[in-house]
Amino acid sequence: MKVVYRIFKWTFIVIALFVISMYITGNQFLIKGLWAAYLHGNTSATIGDAQFFDTRTVEVGTPIPWVESPYLNKVELSAELRSSLESSRSVAFLMAKNGEIIHEEYWDGYGEDSRSNSFSMAKSITTMLVQCAIQDGFIDSWDSKAADFLPELKGDFASELSLRNLSTMTAGLDFNEHYSNPFDITAKLYYGSDVEKLLFEEVPVNERAGTYEYQSGATQILGLALLRAIEKPLAEYASAKLWKPLGATHAAQWHLDNKDGKELAFCCFNSNARDFARFGQMMLQHGNYNGTQILDSSFVDTATVPFAVPYYGHGFWIDDSYGTHIFYQRGILGQYIIVIPEHELVIVRLGHNRGPNDEHHPVDFRVIVEEILKGLS
Repeated sequence: MKVVYRIFKWTFIVIALFVISMYITGNQFLIKGLWAAYLHGNTSATIGDAQFFDTRTVEVGTPIPWVESPYLNKVELSAELRSSLESSRSVAFLMAKNGEIIHEEYWDGYGEDSRSNSFSMAKSITTMLVQCAIQDGFIDSWDSKAADFLPELKGDFASELSLRNLSTMTAGLDFNEHYSNPFDITAKLYYGSDVEKLLFEEVPVNERAGTYEYQSGATQILGLALLRAIEKPLAEYASAKLWKPLGATHAAQWHLDNKDGKELAFCCFNSNARDFARFGQMMLQHGNYNGTQILDSSFVDTATVPFAVPYYGHGFWIDDSYGTHIFYQRGILGQYIIVIPEHELVIVRLGHNRGPNDEHHPVDFRVIVEEILKGLS
């Protein structure tokens, strides 16, 4: 009995010292990271980790049901596409053509009602919301300066930084996008309890804007500027300007940095395949959904073509290497909303894993596009 007591005592002391040291060194975010990931059998963020975060609900309005094609699931996926989807541990795969669902499939206990983490697909959503704020008159234009809303920004070039720079990843921030280092700024941004304080204190604008560098901090600053402009939570604004007009069937959940805090604008909008597909359908229809013009068509045209590099626009990835224009939203674990305008096609893939990049685009994304285009031909 004494041995058990000593083991318990020293275990408690070690844990207490660890927690104290994390707070002393300013790394308390690691406690949440360890709890959400390692202590639940994972090594990083997962598509189901909303349960470990405070979230804010993106409310629905009147649902607009998807039309199911008479040919739903009548055509088999190619062997190569199915192999890629299954080996990457997909949980959902959906295709809509001409506004009708033609294929829908789920794995691992997921279904059409199952929510999962969008990760960086939310960057596109934040960009859409900024456009809504411009249309509503809260923001003058994409060339408005971030410092007009966030005077706390630091760095030699903070006063020159525009909202367009933040959306197009040409911000010039001192921000290292790194996913495997638990002490990196990206992990702090994800698991930390005060994104505003973190960015104002640790992420100066040290370079003149204009050069592309993918930085989650840029979208988070964009979200903070939007928050100051609209003076209401992003989830509430997203409900009114996007989720309700899109006729979403299920409420979404958006991760917060703390209880009653700020949305993680760079990631973590949780929804299901059918409702995610609505974003793609709206963008395919030049900002219109079910007869309602949600986003200005000229913005959609601008956002989905290259800006500083051939593969990125305003919050959207772009691939024109297949002889047809393709743009898409993308999350780190292979979350995709792919739009192929020429074929009136929207594709959603959600899952646990993603392949490595091949010329700026993940190999599993390429398999999806190549196999679908092959089938269409």
